[in-house]
Amino acid sequence: MRQLTIIGLLCLMLHTGGVSAQVTRADYQRGEEQARAAEKVYSPAIRPNWLGNTHCFWYENREREGTFFCLINAETGEKYRAKDKEELARLLPKRLREAAELLTRTEPEEKQQEAEKQEPGLSPDGKQIAYIRDENVYVRPVGSDANGPEAIQLTIDGTPGNSYGPELQWSPDSKKLATLKTRKAETRRIPLIESSPTYKKQPVLQWRNYAKPGDVLDVRLPILLDVTEKKVIPLDTDPYKNQYWLFLSGWRADSRAFTFEYNERGHQRYIVGEVDAATGAIRHLADEQSKTFIHYGRNFRHDLNDGREMIWSSERDGWRHLYLLNGETARQITRGEWVVRQVEHVDEANQIIYFFASGFNTGEDPYNLHYCRIAFDGSGFTDLTPENGNHRISISPDRTYFTDVCSRPDLPPVSRVRRLSDGEVTAVAETCDIEDLKASGWQMPEVFHAPGRDGKTEIWGNIYRPSNFDPSKKYPVIEKIYAGPHDAHVDKDFLAAHHLHTALAELGFIVVAIDGMGTANRSKAFHDVCWKNLKDAGFPDRIAWIKAAAEKYPYMDTSRVGIYGWSAGGQNAMSALLFHNDFYKVAVSFCGCHDNRMDKIWWNEQWMGYPIGEAYSACSNVDNAWRLKGKLLLVNGELDDNVDPATTLQVVNALVKANKDFEQFYLPSKGHGLGGAFEMHKMYDFFVRHLLKQEPPAWE
Repeated sequence: MRQLTIIGLLCLMLHTGGVSAQVTRADYQRGEEQARAAEKVYSPAIRPNWLGNTHCFWYENREREGTFFCLINAETGEKYRAKDKEELARLLPKRLREAAELLTRTEPEEKQQEAEKQEPGLSPDGKQIAYIRDENVYVRPVGSDANGPEAIQLTIDGTPGNSYGPELQWSPDSKKLATLKTRKAETRRIPLIESSPTYKKQPVLQWRNYAKPGDVLDVRLPILLDVTEKKVIPLDTDPYKNQYWLFLSGWRADSRAFTFEYNERGHQRYIVGEVDAATGAIRHLADEQSKTFIHYGRNFRHDLNDGREMIWSSERDGWRHLYLLNGETARQITRGEWVVRQVEHVDEANQIIYFFASGFNTGEDPYNLHYCRIAFDGSGFTDLTPENGNHRISISPDRTYFTDVCSRPDLPPVSRVRRLSDGEVTAVAETCDIEDLKASGWQMPEVFHAPGRDGKTEIWGNIYRPSNFDPSKKYPVIEKIYAGPHDAHVDKDFLAAHHLHTALAELGFIVVAIDGMGTANRSKAFHDVCWKNLKDAGFPDRIAWIKAAAEKYPYMDTSRVGIYGWSAGGQNAMSALLFHNDFYKVAVSFCGCHDNRMDKIWWNEQWMGYPIGEAYSACSNVDNAWRLKGKLLLVNGELDDNVDPATTLQVVNALVKANKDFEQFYLPSKGHGLGGAFEMHKMYDFFVRHLLKQEPPAWE
């Protein structure tokens, strides 16, 4: 019998590549030390401070000999370096001393001036004041009493539940007013119990305004008032009543019209409307419609020629691009299977758009940001930052030069200075030095990609290994997940240490982070996977990615895979043990929004749709709690006003009813920002216990 036991143990050792060494307190301490790895990094990414309207900037630089102050003339590439600002100023040639004064001097406090304050609601010609009284709109001559006989009431049907204002926008010619009439809805409130207040013994009940999916919302409708004629100009606002929001966005300079933006409830239609000031007729300058959702938080609008043209962003061709809208026509400015991420500047005089984009370089991580320019007519597209990496920029006040910090998780930053007109490099400010970091045993993160569920779309992520990494051993794999569809979430910049990955890896794990389908910054089709399907969370892509990595690196043990995440990532982490428990075995869920009907309206209706349908239940960790397999730890705080803590308690209730084994920590006085030493230590112990099958060391 003893012989069989020994043989079995030997077989197990051969299968696993050796039994994992006992995790000790020293491993935990090494994780804490590795989390401070930035101390071994010299000449990191610069943070430039531009000097007035000059082409000079200064920055602090941490070097082996200590901290130095550097100044660079972007035009010539000249660089000056000193131990302090005063010495730096003395070193500069005469032509740069004026700029140096900006570096060293303390700005004198501005003297208090008794300037006349402009009254709220003052008309552009300075003659009248518009205001709200008793829920209605009034105007009065400047200098008169708000309740006096000269006050003119422009509306008469305002009530406490259906009131005008509070916003009042005068036309530039002071003849008309644009405002809103708001039908108020009762706002949901959620209770939070502060069990352990510091100022008294007894618990305290707190309340938070917190609208949830399906709740009735305020309805705001545009109103046009003719002040000269003292009348309301009728508008056809019926098409805008099924709204998530509507807000005024300003008058035309010639007073011919004002505009508003309307987001239809369900986020499948978004309109930029223009109201004719003479007739009240409304026309749509932009009318975006989608069968899934419009990612309205990424909308870009820039009016040209007093609103006769408009630069507008859209995913109408399947990728986020820029269009020039002109009445009934739309001319595409950018095009291709890549994404405009953010418009940085519109140069109307030269008809050039400066923007960040990603995904246009074959073979490069499609999430890397590049700073680009293009003409209004779509010609002259230029990548001003062509190096393979993620680019962070800072532009001189006169927009002639800019700094460009280029890095990747596997590439220490290089800080360059470039000319804005053509991207030409005028100086290399700093090249990061990580030799001491590498000498300490630090492992460079790896950027890895592999095909996702469809066998062709490349999925990108990072691999983090411990500093004592040994490829002859077998390592459990732990995924840090956040699949919130509002963005992509894997780091693209260089980091010597990651506060959520590094210490965990040091305990004997391979930690990975992946952006699967259903997240943003790729094609519209890539993003649409999340639509009414948040439980998907890109898991088929994530699993394919981990398996591909393990095929390349056999030391990654896919029979022992864990997962952890916060907020939406907390929802994802638990759902891994509900819907993919044949692959994931252990999960830690922090402050998870486990049922999208219980979470905030603005985030959940965006992805799960309106009205509330069956998809909400299908994606619910509460309704699917009975599916649980594996080891689960739930952590949340009693004062979380981002994700209603009741959602975790409803999960607990469902798990108890289903007779499922799990662990939970419900933390007093904690809000949504979990991640303190106690919570992280608990997570480390949980993974050591259930993935390494070891009892973690005692706490000190």
